[in-house]
Amino acid sequence: MLAVKRRTLLQALPAATLIPASLWAASQQDNANATQATAGIYELRVYHAAPGKLGDLQSRFRDHTIKIFDRHGIKSIAYWTPLDEPEKSNTLIYILQHPSREAAAANWKSFQDDPEWKSVHEKSEANGKLVEKIDSTFLVLTDFSPRLR
Repeated sequence: MLAVKRRTLLQALPAATLIPASLWAASQQDNANATQATAGIYELRVYHAAPGKLGDLQSRFRDHTIKIFDRHGIKSIAYWTPLDEPEKSNTLIYILQHPSREAAAANWKSFQDDPEWKSVHEKSEANGKLVEKIDSTFLVLTDFSPRLR
């Protein structure tokens, strides 16, 4: 066994205490990257419907939009409407899953360029816009989140 001077050992202890912390931090970053790589990213979208148009917006999703999403690699996770007013009568909330931000951008572009989507969109808004505002937030699962199926 190598002989280590007591003084050298004592001087090295403060630096040694940082090694586990730095290894832990690196492992957490690796976990976050692994989670994103395996689960992809999520997109939270909130649609604020024009007055009286929530039902028409829901019909467009139910009858057309989700099928077109599927064709363009946009995976639907779930759709919600709030229980309480004022959001109850004008809000549709949903979450999508994408492999990456780059894939999301490419999938959205192909969706928006889709001739069927253009036709559905135009016909559904013949009597006025269905949506006043769209909020979009990209998300990644935390390391302590239960995994989504």
